[in-house]
Amino acid sequence: MAALTDRFGRVHDYLRISVTDRCNLRCLYCMPEEGVKFEPAENLLSYDQITEIVRVGAKLGITKLRITGGEPLVRPGLADLIGQLSSIPGIRDISLTTNGVLLADQAEGLRAAGLNRVNISLDTLDPTRFKFIARRGDLQRVMQGIEAAAKVGFAPIKLNCVLLKGVNEDEIASFLKMAAEQPLHVRFIEYMPIGHADDNWRNHYLPLSRVLEIASEIGLGVEPISDVLGNGPSEDYRIAGGKGTFGLIHPISDQFCKRCNRLRLTADGSIKPCLYWVDELNVKPALGSPDELEKLFLRAMDIKPLNHEMAEKLAGDAQSHEPTTRRMSQIGG
Repeated sequence: MAALTDRFGRVHDYLRISVTDRCNLRCLYCMPEEGVKFEPAENLLSYDQITEIVRVGAKLGITKLRITGGEPLVRPGLADLIGQLSSIPGIRDISLTTNGVLLADQAEGLRAAGLNRVNISLDTLDPTRFKFIARRGDLQRVMQGIEAAAKVGFAPIKLNCVLLKGVNEDEIASFLKMAAEQPLHVRFIEYMPIGHADDNWRNHYLPLSRVLEIASEIGLGVEPISDVLGNGPSEDYRIAGGKGTFGLIHPISDQFCKRCNRLRLTADGSIKPCLYWVDELNVKPALGSPDELEKLFLRAMDIKPLNHEMAEKLAGDAQSHEPTTRRMSQIGG
């Protein structure tokens, strides 16, 4: 049996690493317009500390890493961390989730350091609506980031679109056409209640069955596929005659917890077994001791629950655990 196997037989080979809780945007589904209280820089794990933790994880079977935030590209010298992580024996794939605003200037250096793939958040193709959703920033900078990612050879390039009822659902057809016309993988994501399961979330939640309905309405032929690199929980489709693909990530309407293979490391130094629940294990006291760090990884396996209960929250049912109060940007997406 693999070292990182939980009580329910799920093997974990994937670690998502947040390098900062700071972000240059204020997306309405991720953090309040006024922002959140950011951790002082001295509270964040250093790159050497992150590398130390990943070395232990790799010996236990971690092979895939994803760098997240906040917005990871606002932290200086990220390519240095990528270089350190890519040299660890057993690490085979390193990817990055970014809002793309700073990517054009850093794509070449990240690629040279050993980054394999990028996921770029893109919730709208309309510049005015971008300002509404992100509350700041420039859509053109994101598009330049996508172009730069393609130029330096990142593949596949995935675009993450969080669907919001009454906000961007009218752009589903445009995103599907984008996936048909360009060699991109567009991933539609359900709005999750991480740290804010309130009426705003309930009012804007949209099940992803709507994407397939619209594909049919506009006459796109689609077929399920399973060959998208690093597809994780995504349910993927190819468009007939198209250059790209699209995927559905529906943690609420079609829970995928039974296939979960991931752990999270927060920027301030906690291993988090599940995105939704409050449980976290502080790694800082164990730094400097591979044995103690290993115990924390194994402890995460012991306390990881069978599933989150976002669908139950949507329905107003009681929760069996305590949900986190941290926002997505404070955990790492």
